Amino acid sequence: MNCCGGEYGLTELKYLSLRERPELKNRAAERFSLWWGVPKAEYLECMEDCLSGETNYNWYMCLDGESIVGGLGIIDNDFHDRKDLAPNICAVYTDEKYRRTGIAGRLLDRAVKEMKASGISPIYLVTDHSGFYERYGWEFLCMVNAEDGMSKMYIHR
Repeated sequence: MNCCGGEYGLTELKYLSLRERPELKNRAAERFSLWWGVPKAEYLECMEDCLSGETNYNWYMCLDGESIVGGLGIIDNDFHDRKDLAPNICAVYTDEKYRRTGIAGRLLDRAVKEMKASGISPIYLVTDHSGFYERYGWEFLCMVNAEDGMSKMYIHR
């Protein structure tokens, strides 16, 4: 999927999954680690599970040229105490320069559609944001005890 960046001067953004471009695994793990401060090895482990077929979950990225400028993943649990609420969208991020261009929304939509197509629904997401995820069909479900204290759990049915 491609789109024009308009006022930002972006000529073409590409949306893809890690399974489509497995050679991006190391670069993607590095970017996610940089964005979130989680060790690269943790992302690599999840991404290797994805690529080995050990899970139906995937990782999604937005590229401007060959630069990874946004992304998210799907994992069993995003550092919260409700192990029964799975799978989880995790690590949603868009580089600051690219925000407000619809990148996160496109990535979220694709991830949800692919999970539903493979028979996985609902899907969950932990966040401290209000108002953003609702635009993409997410609903507040409950509060969960997360790594940094209480956080909001959202659901997409």
